[in-house]
Formats: sequence, C-alpha cells, structure tokens
Amino acid sequence: MNRIMTEQLIPVTVDFDKPGKQIGAFHVPLSSHDDAWGVVPVPVAVISNGEGPTVILEGGNHGDEYEGPITLGELIRDLDPSEVSGRLILIPAINQPAAVAARRVSPIDGINMNRTFPGDPMGTTTRQIAAFVHDVLFPMGDAFIDLHSGGSSLDIIPSAVIEPGKTPERHAANVAAAMAFGAPIAVVIDNRGDPRTATASAAVAGMTVIGTEMAGGGTVSIDALALCRQGVRNVLAHLGVLPGAGATPVEKPSSLYVLTARAHVIVEDDGVFEPLHRLGAEVRAGELAGRIHFITQPGRRPVDLHYRADGIVYGRRQPGRVRPGNCCLVVATPYESRTA
Repeated sequence: MNRIMTEQLIPVTVDFDKPGKQIGAFHVPLSSHDDAWGVVPVPVAVISNGEGPTVILEGGNHGDEYEGPITLGELIRDLDPSEVSGRLILIPAINQPAAVAARRVSPIDGINMNRTFPGDPMGTTTRQIAAFVHDVLFPMGDAFIDLHSGGSSLDIIPSAVIEPGKTPERHAANVAAAMAFGAPIAVVIDNRGDPRTATASAAVAGMTVIGTEMAGGGTVSIDALALCRQGVRNVLAHLGVLPGAGATPVEKPSSLYVLTARAHVIVEDDGVFEPLHRLGAEVRAGELAGRIHFITQPGRRPVDLHYRADGIVYGRRQPGRVRPGNCCLVVATPYESRTA
C-alpha cells in the first residue's frame, strides 16, 4: 500500500525498466508561500543493459558531504550502457534541499534524512524522499551503496563501512563488498543500533549493503575522492555490474574495525575542544583524549576528556567550538578484540 501511495504522490521522469541511459528526477511535492504547486526535483539516473543485478547508489544523504555526489555525477556522465550488465540507479544528491544549502539537515524541515527511514509518503519533504527510496527503489535493488563523509562537523579516516547483515550470509556479503572497495580500513558501524538509517533499512530489505566515510571537514579531500572514485568501480565490478577490467586489484586487505558502544567521546561542557591525537593514532581506554577550554573565563581550568575504548582515533570533531552533547572523538576498535 505504501508503495502505491508513494508512486502516486511522487512522480518520476525516468522509466526504470527502459534500457539505455536516462537522466531525470523524482518530484517531491512542496507547497510553499511562493509556489503553491511546486516540487523538489531530486536528480536520478538509470543506466541499464542486459541481464544482471540492480545496484542503487546514493550520495548527498547529508548535504555537506561531497566525495559521493562528485563520484556518482562522473559515473552518470561517463558510463556507456554497453559497459553495464544489469542496472544502475544513481541518486547523487538524494537530500536535494540539504545539498543546495550545503547543510547536514534539510533547510525545509530541519530533519536528518539518515534518521528517517523507512520514511513517510504523507510526511514532511525529507520523510517523503526517504519513503520514495524505501518504497519504490529498494524493492528493485540487489545491492545498495551509500556514500558518506564526515560532513562539516567531523573528519574521519577514509574507509568502507559495513552495515551488519541480518543473517550470517548477508553479513558475509556486506563484508566482501566492503573489502572489494579497497579502503585502508573497513569499519562495522550500526549507528548504536538505530534502524532508521538508509543502510539499515536496505539491509532489512535483503540487499547487499556497503557504506563509506570519505574524510570530511565540509571540504573535498583529494585523496578521499580518488579512493571513492576507484572504490565504487571496484564494488560494481565485484557485484558483476561493471567489467572486472575496470577494478583495481586490492593489494592489501582492509584492516577490520568496529565501533562499540563506548566508541564516542561526548562533551558535557560549553567551550573550545583541544584534541591531543591525530587521526589513526592508537589510544587506550582511560587515556587523556583532549581538553575543553573556557576562553572567556581565563581563570577556569580546562576540563579533561578521556577515551572510553581501545583502538585508533577514527573520527575527530572539526569545529573547535563545542557545547554539551557534541561528539568530539570516535575510536574504532580492532574487530577481533571488540567488546560491548
């Protein structure tokens, strides 16, 4: 029922069953002060040829993350349908309002799209976009690639992200896809068990799922973009949609990590964050991680922060200014030594 409702409310200008290459949009209704019957045009492309799996590729779930949208735009322009065995559905700026505004969340409704799945066809704009992906696109897909970076607030080691599979077989398929990506590290991330992410929703739908984190800081990383470009082609070759000749052999398997429940260092004070370690540094639980300074209260001593898990510094807050509840550091634990 939801799929029928979503298709009625959100028309699309491409034919998903037509061979060849099409570039169009799905139109999410938006009735605003200056446009009573307007729409949010979310760009989508379909490249289809012959028999093979359907792979859905998404970028721009957060509008301040750029390596994924750049990579998908290049694939849309450069791929010839004759290179494809199966079907690619590419959405380079899924959260179109946030991408236009260069914001993590949509300026229309203030919602983080990656905490809205499965969406709501009768909800706000962000929830309607998520519903289109969940209700209309996911039933077509065999695999889902969700390209993220740290956005404006985090800098993260460029990595493949493994969504925990719902069965041992599905989990093994997700791990294999992440290893095919070819990043230096791959990290199992379940977002603290939150089922509302795009990758968690795709996993429930039974697809092979892979995500990424490609640096961050609200800019475009030269190295992370190069990795993203090649990694996506590697995964598509691994899935059999692109020829293997386009893949780069992975010389060294990705080191495997996991984010445990104690991975995050959360701030309880309002001040300025001083980190003490670079990304990739090995750290231990209880070790001094950083300090919060109070620059308008020079007589007040800084507050010390401590790591809560063993591992490496995987993510670090980019802005220095912090407030209570901000995540300043993320520690990835080697998978074989993971703890709760």
